[in-house]
Amino acid sequence: MVKATQVTNNIRTLRFTHDEMTQAELAERLGVTRQTVIAIEQGRYSPSLEMAFQISRVFGVHIDDVFGYPNA
Repeated sequence: MVKATQVTNNIRTLRFTHDEMTQAELAERLGVTRQTVIAIEQGRYSPSLEMAFQISRVFGVHIDDVFGYPNA
C-alpha cells in the first residue's frame, strides 16, 4: 500500500477559480496524465519540484499558494 504524502495542496480550488479548469486540461498543460493530476490532488503522490513549479506557473501563483507542508 502506498503511504499518503504529508504535502497538502490547493489544486482543486485553484482549478475552479481559474475558469473551472478540468483535471484533463491541467494534465495537458503539464504534459502528464489525468491520473497523475488526480493522484497529486488527492495527496497520494507528491510531484517533483520541477512539476510543482510548473503547476504554480499554470495558475500564476507562488508555489506556497499551491502546496503546503505541516510544521513539525
